[in-house]
Amino acid sequence: MARPDPVNSEVLSAVRRALRERADPVRGAGAQAYMKSTMPCLGVRVPEVRRIAAAAVAGTPFASAGQLRATVLGLWRNAAAREERYAAIDLTGAPLAAGDILMLPVYEEMIRSGAWWDFVDPVAMRLCGLLQANREEMSAVLVRWSSDPDFWIRRAAILAQLKAKAATDTVLLSQVLETNMADPEFFIRKAIGWALREYSKTAPEWVAAFVAEHAATLSSLSRREAVRRLPAAASDV
Repeated sequence: MARPDPVNSEVLSAVRRALRERADPVRGAGAQAYMKSTMPCLGVRVPEVRRIAAAAVAGTPFASAGQLRATVLGLWRNAAAREERYAAIDLTGAPLAAGDILMLPVYEEMIRSGAWWDFVDPVAMRLCGLLQANREEMSAVLVRWSSDPDFWIRRAAILAQLKAKAATDTVLLSQVLETNMADPEFFIRKAIGWALREYSKTAPEWVAAFVAEHAATLSSLSRREAVRRLPAAASDV
């Protein structure tokens, strides 16, 4: 049996050290309360977390995609503060992870164990790259995820094409949205509206037609978000 790739301990140490050097306990207490989090927050702003993660990798690059995955999971699973998990997500933006289907179980673990929007949403954005590089396999995954008992997994499936623009698979988008349209969960209804609103920047006619077709089943929250950027005439559907 192949031995698992070792973590990049230098990256882990650099990230943890830099986060604690920049900690702001007052801001951290406020962030923890805002996120309703049992995990402590250090009070490091998200842009700074990104800079810290990038600097750590620049100092000691990953030797392989396997080492990247091991390091991400090591940071995620052993996080003592919320910002460590933000940094773990940021590490998945490395070129080695782009299009790597072996990142899928990493992302799934992050979504299921993170189970809150500040973790789930940025991880969902990573699914877009996997979909473009592995369309057949990822399309089947997202269809399956769209009916998963865990609504955070379903939210990720809905948001997976948020940044796809002209590369959006509208058949897939329709399927994951329609599967969840009757769900009363706020985070699902918000995600449906967000996905439609974002795609309306690329294809407003398609979104207007979709909203009109599903007028009887689309929640008021989803519809309100969906038509926000549509021309006035189209938003009256």
